[in-house]
Amino acid sequence: MKILVYSFRTFDEKEYFDQLCAKEGFEYATCADYPSVENAHLAKGCDAISIIVTDMNEALLTALAAQGVRYILTRSIGTEHIDMKAARKLGLRVASVVYSPESVANYAIMLMLMCCRKFPYVLDRARLQDYSLPGKRGRELSKMTVGVIGTGRIGRTVLKHLSGFGCRLLGYDRYPGEEAAQLCEMVDLETIYRECDVISLHCPATKDNHHMIHAGTLAKMKPGVILINTARGGLIDTMALIDALESGHVGAAGLDVIENEYGLYYLNHTGEAMNNRELALLNSFPNVIVAPHTAFYTDVTVHDMANCVVEACAAFERGESYPYEVK
Repeated sequence: MKILVYSFRTFDEKEYFDQLCAKEGFEYATCADYPSVENAHLAKGCDAISIIVTDMNEALLTALAAQGVRYILTRSIGTEHIDMKAARKLGLRVASVVYSPESVANYAIMLMLMCCRKFPYVLDRARLQDYSLPGKRGRELSKMTVGVIGTGRIGRTVLKHLSGFGCRLLGYDRYPGEEAAQLCEMVDLETIYRECDVISLHCPATKDNHHMIHAGTLAKMKPGVILINTARGGLIDTMALIDALESGHVGAAGLDVIENEYGLYYLNHTGEAMNNRELALLNSFPNVIVAPHTAFYTDVTVHDMANCVVEACAAFERGESYPYEVK
């Protein structure tokens, strides 16, 4: 078994891939770049490739299959970046990963607190030695109603942690479970939009929920609402959010993900003119935090991702099923 790891990071992933592949007796090669039709030839002789979130379209999958690749392992929970119809047609087995939900949950709550307390603005003014109070008065999260949309592993962890803050907690999920119902009051989306001071998104990106936050849903929200997105950028219509920020209807936003982030995050673009006007507009607001898709990024999750890649390859080679295989 040989694995080609695209978008490989020597500074944090290497130690885990070294240990885990050696334990299974696997070989692995690396490429620092995203996979492309142009570099698909690097996968010749490899049984599997591992990727991060990047566009895996039919042309690219076909090029990889032509090199003998049989398995696609994405080092992400979401798989919307992979053309699964094409993968199935080509006979490629695909698997995602699972990792510590605390990583994203903690980050989401950090963004909530930073937005509530206007922390980026406070820090920016302090760097200029402006220690005055005007414009810096925050709000107390403990006195707010927080809505969590998506009560899977991460959403439930957010709810568990927020219970210690004393917030009123509301939750929504298309397929609600008993555990979530014990952590919060499960309601419909209309109630979330109408009653919540903070709304945090924790659902996967699907065709059904693309732009679930749009001009119409934003208009239903409380004036001054705080939006948190550590899930997928496509859940929010960015231009509608910008309009709501400009009007003052949305009080603040903490965004770890944005639309059109492929080819942007995890790369150093210092000194470049970025072809992303929406990002520039979002960065212009003092009440918006745009983080570079790092909510997942801890020592625990980096290990978990590498471990899932190796585990999936081992299971596939044995002809077994894998819990996080994408059908």
